[in-house]
Amino acid sequence: MHRITGRAGGDSLIEMSPSDSFNDDLNGYHQHPSSSTGSFQEGQSGIDKQQQSKDSVFFRDGVRRIDFVLSYDDDKDGERKQERRKVYEANLEKVGLELETEDKSESEDGKTYFVKVHAPWEVLATYADVLKIKVPFKVNDIPDNSEMPMNWLSTPFRLPEHVMHPEPDFFTAPFNKSKSDFFLIDNKDTFFPPSTRNRIVYYILSRCSYFRDECAEKDKKGIKRLLNNGTYTAAFPLHDSRYWIRSRDDKCESERYNLYKHWARFLCFFKEQPLNLVRKYYGEKIGIYFAWLGFYTEMLLFAAVVGTICFIYGFLTYGDNQWSEEICSDKIGGNIVMCPLCDKKCSYWKLNTTCNSSWQSHLFDNVGTVFFAIFMGIWVTLFLEFWKRRQARLEYEWDLVDFEEEQQQLQLRPEYETKCTNRKMNRITQETELVLDRTATDLVGKLFLCWVTVLLWISLIIACIIGVIAYRLAVYAAFASIMKDSPTAHLEVVGPYITPQLATSVTASCINFVIIMILNLMYERVAVWITDMEIPKTHLEYENKLTVKMFLFQFVNYYSSCFYVAFFKGKFVGYPGKYAYMFGWSQLRNEECDPGGCLIELTTQLVIVMTGKQVWGNIQEALVPWLMNWWGSRKARNHPESLYSRWEQDHDLQGFGQLGLFYEYLEMVIQFGFITLFVASFPLAPLLALINNIIEVRVDAWKLTTQFRRPVAAKAHSIGAWAEILNGMAVLSVVTNAFIVAFTSDMIPRLVYMYAYAPKGEMTMKGYINNSLSVFNISEFPEFSRPDDDENPAWFNSSITTCRYRDYRYPPGHEKQYSHTMQFWHILAAKLAFIIIMEHVVFIVKFLVAWLIPDVPADVRARVKRERYLVQEYLHNYEVEKLKIQLSQNSSECNCTPMIYPSLSKHEVLSECL
Repeated sequence: MHRITGRAGGDSLIEMSPSDSFNDDLNGYHQHPSSSTGSFQEGQSGIDKQQQSKDSVFFRDGVRRIDFVLSYDDDKDGERKQERRKVYEANLEKVGLELETEDKSESEDGKTYFVKVHAPWEVLATYADVLKIKVPFKVNDIPDNSEMPMNWLSTPFRLPEHVMHPEPDFFTAPFNKSKSDFFLIDNKDTFFPPSTRNRIVYYILSRCSYFRDECAEKDKKGIKRLLNNGTYTAAFPLHDSRYWIRSRDDKCESERYNLYKHWARFLCFFKEQPLNLVRKYYGEKIGIYFAWLGFYTEMLLFAAVVGTICFIYGFLTYGDNQWSEEICSDKIGGNIVMCPLCDKKCSYWKLNTTCNSSWQSHLFDNVGTVFFAIFMGIWVTLFLEFWKRRQARLEYEWDLVDFEEEQQQLQLRPEYETKCTNRKMNRITQETELVLDRTATDLVGKLFLCWVTVLLWISLIIACIIGVIAYRLAVYAAFASIMKDSPTAHLEVVGPYITPQLATSVTASCINFVIIMILNLMYERVAVWITDMEIPKTHLEYENKLTVKMFLFQFVNYYSSCFYVAFFKGKFVGYPGKYAYMFGWSQLRNEECDPGGCLIELTTQLVIVMTGKQVWGNIQEALVPWLMNWWGSRKARNHPESLYSRWEQDHDLQGFGQLGLFYEYLEMVIQFGFITLFVASFPLAPLLALINNIIEVRVDAWKLTTQFRRPVAAKAHSIGAWAEILNGMAVLSVVTNAFIVAFTSDMIPRLVYMYAYAPKGEMTMKGYINNSLSVFNISEFPEFSRPDDDENPAWFNSSITTCRYRDYRYPPGHEKQYSHTMQFWHILAAKLAFIIIMEHVVFIVKFLVAWLIPDVPADVRARVKRERYLVQEYLHNYEVEKLKIQLSQNSSECNCTPMIYPSLSKHEVLSECL
């Protein structure tokens, strides 16, 4: 075969001569015209479409498989587009691809042309060699001793063997076209699976130019640019059948049907996932995502069980809550007059009005919370370490052990290649490679612009959060004034629970959630734009850059409100007569915690944002594509089966997009943050995440199988940059949960009181409420913060001279009045000590667990070594046998060097044979 290597400008395509592409006996079939647009339509223009199956994934001859489909609309005014298509398709034929065009008269809308693309064996073999695609050369004969004890217990959760393992296990090696007889090639038409075929074809489509040789604009190439400028409307590989029924063509695998039947239906939620079939059909990148999502969901089960037990513990110890009994008591809580919670419009109130919120707070603020926070710190480590082991096993089973990210250099982004004008010697490989010619000033300028943009958007989020805080401060006074006469008390069930604090918290959380969704939609476009502007070299680099930008934004967007409630609200309020105000000069008094504590407010915030995001995400993922597909195919559904072809069906589906998987990871990582960073405030968060993920797995499978076109297969041996993000969040979660227990909950003040300040040396909580409230003289209220006379309740009179507030300060008349008591400093020291002890204990256990659990299982490591040894042995035997044959053929005269050792001299070859 003659190889005419790439044109200038970094074109890496290999041009085929006609004899190479069609007359070579490796093709496996007789010569066909390069394009059926001419001879095929002339010879078979009278084909009756009624006789063709809508499930056909083959050309009209029924032999050549459709590897890719391009579509475009009839545009009478688009002469430039027609010229681009003509040149582009001619260049595709030059590199060996075969095309067949479906006229618009045969499409269901009467205006769409479909160009079907087929890659013959010569093209597939050439580019499989270039891309170092691993293919089988021998059936794996290493015995599998991984049988689990009592395996029969998992029978109800298992799938049929042909679904779980759609093909036997092979020893594999990178394909070498010159040694094609070394590999197990039974049938050249089916040797490369459809996922590999469409990956190779997309590699060619992404680099094929649409300019003539004499044109000076060398950067005009790639199907992506043709899609962006409207030359083509879509480019996609075909599904192999309809999802609800098998294909009637025996040559179609109907893997899509198997995936839908055993994986994508919700009734299969308790079954294991057919990951090998997912990998075979969609490629390793999508397979790794579903493997990670499934493993994450399995591990959530343990966290959900422990969290539920902690919640049940809080519920069962409901009656032992001494401090809540004191709050609800008419003799104690009913006689304690509390200071107003806002200026002017808020009145004095009695402590027993917070009886319900106090009981609710105990469900989450108890000893079980501390245990669960420590447990989750260890659970995160176990999850990440066991995932590394699971990932290592998948790497072995899916032939990704030797897959290094450097191999992505063979798959430079076409957008990068078009900008490259120079070549540079690689010091390691000693080969020339494309480099982007940009000055240091240009590089620094673009990076500066990109990160300034990110910081501006993060600043916009912070500004929105400040706006929501201002809303809380302003609206609380309004709610307090409106609800002072308890207009909701007549509601039988929920009336007693509706308080100004709850109304403010719920409405502010809902507004914050809406702002989060709006900012997400806006920032996604900005993040993609600034990442494109950086011109990353490879797809991996592009995704990593985008991941960092998107996650930084999403982290601030989703978690900032929770951080405010957990660590800032109620911490800087001052005391009566000397309250702290927002920015120091506004009339908005800093917000105090709910009388039941800030932990219950953090729980409310977490539940609204987390569940709201999950519900909205599932609606957006499932309902929107379904509605768009239903509307787009409304006319075609009424057509007879024979008039609605396979490529037209897939054309009416939604495109998955290059970043489709990115948003799936982002959604799950944000959820991971909710259940780790703030889990001490809501032990049921893992349970909600578990329920959501059980649905999420099937929703993602359903939409991928039924609502989206088949994505182009891609390789990946890990979850990429997300693993480092998860590790970072795991470390941060230990710190946040320690601070939540110490500063947001009332756990430490209670323990300090019980062990150091309980009356008569008794370890009891009796008297805790009175001890935790300080006294203020009402007459010392400044005029601007004193409640209006018409706001005070009927029971308030001039005999009441003091009010109480949450803090540890000396009473009026004391020589240190309104300054912190020694108990305050004892509690602060205990909080800091708890944080240090908890962090050190959890981190020591985390690092010990990480050290004890190896990243790669011992049996996998042994099998990898064994396989590498066997591959080398079989390759050596193959070379020796081939050399013997050549030597026997040339026994009469041995005056040439065998082809398999072109770089060795004659005596070196002979000595090696001996």
